[in-house]
This record gives sequence, structure tokens and C-alpha cells, in this order.
Amino acid sequence: MLDDFFIRALLAGIGIALVAGPFGCFIVWRRMAYFGDTLSHAGLLGVALALALEINVMLAVFAVSGLLAVLLVLLSRRPSLSRDALLGLLAHSALAIGLVGLSFMAWVRVDLLALLFGDILAVTRMDLAMIYGGGVAVLAGLGWIWHRLFAATVSPELAAAEGANPDRMELVFVLLMAAVIAIAMKIVGVLLITALLIMPSAGARRLSGGPEQMALISSLLGCAAVIGGLYASRIWDTPSGPSIVVAALLIFLASLLPGLRISRAD
Repeated sequence: MLDDFFIRALLAGIGIALVAGPFGCFIVWRRMAYFGDTLSHAGLLGVALALALEINVMLAVFAVSGLLAVLLVLLSRRPSLSRDALLGLLAHSALAIGLVGLSFMAWVRVDLLALLFGDILAVTRMDLAMIYGGGVAVLAGLGWIWHRLFAATVSPELAAAEGANPDRMELVFVLLMAAVIAIAMKIVGVLLITALLIMPSAGARRLSGGPEQMALISSLLGCAAVIGGLYASRIWDTPSGPSIVVAALLIFLASLLPGLRISRAD
């Protein structure tokens, strides 16, 4: 018989996977892997601020990641700044400032490994409510801009000609991404969020024949990675967050087998 904490971990991981699937597809299509990594690194700074100001961690992570996302979008439009250099600078700066800030809080006991690699087995009922409530909200937001965002992803010029605003779509998307980072941080941690976003989507890319189908398959592969990773962690007593990512990696490698490819959904 499964323990309550294990069932909560399964439900939490599945909730994150369902949300991460469609967002991961856009990250793959728009080649924004490093962008997602930067937002996840900023999450640690959000944790430090939450502890210092005694506010909700998830809200603080969203605020910091969202502010950084808007800053990245605005600064990347300046031709004098390299996008890759800007992402690297902000990612490592946010991570370092967060770690330094936490080191000054001697009165607070912080499990850095849980922040970096997640602590899914410690998920509470309140966490589940925030995961599923927040997940529904961000998926609704993504559904609202789906067609315009996809058009801007395929061809910004064509999307603009059809009346869509590619810059506005990108801004809304990165803010939704910040919300996903805030929701997922406790599950897989700062360093593994991007992997959970990218790996199922990369595998689904070879197994799908269209964008909506790819988003659905990506979510299903993410759920399979969560279930497989958690059961492997239970059997072999390995860290839960990294085990989920290893399971996602194995699923991605399996998708590369000859004969499984359908077509590319991009």
C-alpha cells in the first residue's frame, strides 16, 4: 500500500508534467532553453527574498522570475547586447545573489539541496492546491494566446501582418513561464526545472504530427517520467527530483529509436 506522502508526490509531479508539456513545446520551437534556465536560476533569489520578507515563497519566485523575464525581453531588443551573453550574465548573477543572500540568514535553516534539486516527497495538500490551481490558470492563459503565439513563433512578420503583436505575445509567454517556474520549483528544484520542460517536449517532437498533438504527447511523456522516476526512487532509494529527470532522459532516448519517428511538429 502506498504512503500518503508518495501519493501526494505522484499527484504533484503529474500536475507539473501536465503544465510543463505545452510550455516545453514552445521552448523547443522558439529555441529558448537557456531562457528557461535563466528564469529557474532567478527562482533562488525569489526564495531568499521570501525568507527575508516572510512572504509566500511561490509568489516571491514568480515576482522575481517575472521581473527578470520582462527585463530580458526588453534588453534583448537592444542590438548592442548579445542575447546569449545577457542570459548568461543574468542567470548566474541571480543564482549567486540568491545564494549569498541565503548565507546571511543565519536564523533560517535552508535545505539548499532541496532548493536546487527539489523535494517532491515533502509536498503538502496546500502545495497540491497551488499546483493544480496555478496550473489551470497558466494553461488557460497559454490557451488564450496559443494560435497567435504559434503564428509568431513560425513567422513574426506574418503574425504581425495578420494583426497579432509578436512582442506582446512573447511578453505574455515569458510571464506565464515565470509562473510555471514558481509552481514547479518545489517539485524538481532550480537546476532541474528546465530539463523537465525540455526533455518530454524534445521526445514528443519526433512522435507527433502537429503542434497540438505534440503538446499532448509531451504532457503524457512528462507524466510517465514522473511516475517512473518516483517509483525508481522508491525502489533504489535515489533522490526523487534527479530520478524523474533521468527517467525523462531515458524516455527521450527511447524516442530516438528507429521507426518511432512520425514527423516534426514545427
